[in-house]
Amino acid sequence: MPLDDHDHDDAFARRLSAALENAAHACPPPSTDLVGRATERGRRMRRARAFQVGAGCTALTLVALGGTLLGTGGAGDATAPRDVPPAASGPARPATAPAISGEEMAAILKSLMPKDGTVSDASGTGSAGAGDKNRTALTAKLTYTDTHGTTGIDIAVRRLEPGDRPGGCLPVEVRPYDTCEAHTLPDASTLYTTKSYTHPNADTGQRRWYAELATADGAVLFLQEFGGGGEKASGSGAAPALSVEQLGEVVRSPAWRKAVAALPAPASGTPTAPGRQGADDQRPAEVLTSLLPPGGRITDRNADAGLVQLVYDDGHGKSMIEADVQTGMADALSGLMDCPPDSGSSHCRSETLPDGTRVKVTQAPSEKGGSAVVRAADTLRPDGRRVLVREINSYAESGPVTRPEPPLSPDRLRTMALDPKWFG
Repeated sequence: MPLDDHDHDDAFARRLSAALENAAHACPPPSTDLVGRATERGRRMRRARAFQVGAGCTALTLVALGGTLLGTGGAGDATAPRDVPPAASGPARPATAPAISGEEMAAILKSLMPKDGTVSDASGTGSAGAGDKNRTALTAKLTYTDTHGTTGIDIAVRRLEPGDRPGGCLPVEVRPYDTCEAHTLPDASTLYTTKSYTHPNADTGQRRWYAELATADGAVLFLQEFGGGGEKASGSGAAPALSVEQLGEVVRSPAWRKAVAALPAPASGTPTAPGRQGADDQRPAEVLTSLLPPGGRITDRNADAGLVQLVYDDGHGKSMIEADVQTGMADALSGLMDCPPDSGSSHCRSETLPDGTRVKVTQAPSEKGGSAVVRAADTLRPDGRRVLVREINSYAESGPVTRPEPPLSPDRLRTMALDPKWFG
């Protein structure tokens, strides 16, 4: 959906803190592999964040570049704006993409607001020229006020890079209080609508609602609004002015056709749809599932490049269990597989096995605060292969506690982390 408490920032922080656990005890320089893995996760985080900071996650229903947007109008008018020509038929794209200015972006967003309110502080960023690849997103933002209050609204329009995924409905492990729906549209685009909060750690505070439209050819519009004003401008919990259905209408409007046409042409390769995972993503999920006690219910499985998270319910409450499988971590974890001197034997124990594998088992309060308990078994093979298995007595680390303790004992976690299945 963390530096700013936003969606994929949380996943990035989780992976980084796992790699550098007890960093205060020792801080070695990272290995080349760690840097590469962190860069890739940061890249995914920035892709999601690009639609959340200063721009909205509105998604555009466009069949092909220059294709057809759905014929809905603004949130306050079911009819498309009269100055918007009919959508072009056919997939042809002009050889030279037209430019669009920031003023035009702001004017489009303003024209799609309900007519019974007032707009202020409208601004935008356009393309510097045809096919400008330095402009990652075209954006617009404004403040909308009606009889119910004030709402900050912003949008970003961009194109996915090969291998990118739209934000989509984020995992419950990352955003435990989100309410998200996905709708597949007739032109193969997907519309996501989400009710969330600016801070993901609780179901209180400023409300943040957004709509994301991901098209079949890799264009994405992300539109978001914040109740009470701009982002973090209010903690009242007031509902935003536009419903998520209205947000969906705005991102589907053909008024955005020019903005989409101004995006750089698609790069070679295919963007990845939400939920589609490669073979490398699947293996850790399959191994973790096979190592859990039988008879429990497994839901909300989320796998991505060696990191898998899922929710496990043994009948006594839901728990998040995750596994992180890495290679080349010997240098990065040098000195970090020992327990800190003041940890206490009941909360941390470390050992070296006869084959040289380092093992550290810990139990500590959640880094997100509250009363959640986190148990972890961290293992480092002599060749730098690492498996970290964690569990929390909640379905999300920032969610409510669902049972007194996590379901698996520290010894069970240790056995799971040392299982040879992780590396085939």
